[in-house]
Amino acid sequence: MALVPTTTPTINNGPLIAEVDMGSDSNAPTVRATVVQASTIFYDTPATLDKAERLLAEAAGYGSQLVVFPEAFIGGYPRGSNFGIIIGIRTAKGREDFRKYHSSAIDVPGPEVDRLAAMAGKYKVHLVMGVIERDGYTLYCTVLFFDSQGHYLGKHRKLMPTGMERVMWGFGDGSTIPVFETPLGKIGAVICWENRMPLLRTAMYAKGVEIYCAPTADAREVWQASMTHIALEGGCFVLSANQFCRRKDYPPPPEYVFAGTEEDLTPDSVVCAGGSVIISPLGNVLAGPNYEGEALISADLDLGEIARAKFDFDVVGHYSRPEVLSLSVKDHPTNPVTFASTSTKS
Repeated sequence: MALVPTTTPTINNGPLIAEVDMGSDSNAPTVRATVVQASTIFYDTPATLDKAERLLAEAAGYGSQLVVFPEAFIGGYPRGSNFGIIIGIRTAKGREDFRKYHSSAIDVPGPEVDRLAAMAGKYKVHLVMGVIERDGYTLYCTVLFFDSQGHYLGKHRKLMPTGMERVMWGFGDGSTIPVFETPLGKIGAVICWENRMPLLRTAMYAKGVEIYCAPTADAREVWQASMTHIALEGGCFVLSANQFCRRKDYPPPPEYVFAGTEEDLTPDSVVCAGGSVIISPLGNVLAGPNYEGEALISADLDLGEIARAKFDFDVVGHYSRPEVLSLSVKDHPTNPVTFASTSTKS
C-alpha cells in the first residue's frame, strides 16, 4: 500500500492523503473506490457542496470510480448539541438551533440533489453521499446514490437514529433500503449504528449487496470490529466513511455549544477522529483506518474476492436455514396520512 500525498488542493491547510492498494492479480473486475474523511462546513450548505466537489475532483484524479462520503456530510452532524432538550422543557435557543439546522438540510429531490448528480456526471464517478434530508419540517439522516452518468438513483433513510439523534431526525421505513445494480457491482448503504442491527444487515445481504457502504459518525476503535465482522458475515466489501472534525469546524460559542464539554475544548481539539476504512470480503483491511486528519482513503477492490469469500460462508445462501430461521421485511412506504379518494375539481 502506497501513501501518496496530494499537491493540490489542500483542506484546512493540511494535505490530503490517498492510500491505494494495487495488489490485485485476479481476472475478475477491479473497482477503485475512495472513502472521504472530511468535515462539513457547518450551517453553510453551499460551501459544503463546493468542498464536496473539490474532494470529488481530487478522488477522480486518482482514478476512483466510486466515492463514498460520511454520514450527514451535507447538512452536518450536530455533534455535542442537545437542542436545548430537557425532559418536559424546550429552550428558545434550542428551537433556534433547530431552525438553523433545518435551514441547512436539503430537499430530495431539489437543487442540491441536482448539483450532486451533475458532479457525479462531470467526474464520471458513482457517488454515495450522506445528507440531512428535509421533508417538510421533519429531518432524516439519508444517503443518496448517483451513477457516473449523473443520474440520481435513490436514497436510504436511516431506520433507527441513535440516542439524542431521535430528537431531531425522523425514522426511515422499509421502502428506502435499496441495493442498486451498477456496472461496478451491487451497491447499498447502512448508516452508523444501524450496522449493529442484524435483521437490517440480513435484508441487505438478501438483496445481494457486494459493495456495502457504511457512512458513520463513530470514530471509536471498536467500530473497526463491526466493519470487519460485516465484511466477513456478508462476504462483501465494506467502505466506512467518517468525518474528521476539530472544534473550529463548528461555529464558535455561544452560537454553537458542545454541551458538557465546551469548557475543555480549544479550537484545535479533535471532536471526531475519523477512522475511515475499506475492508475486503475476507476481512482484510485494504486501506485505513485513518485517525490523522482529513483524507481520501482509497483501495482497488478485486470483485473476485466476493466469490472466494462466499465459498466459505453465504449467509443467505448455502449457510442459511430458512426452515428454522427466516426474515420478513415490510418494504412498503408507511405514510401517516392516506386519503381514500382523490379530490377532483368541479
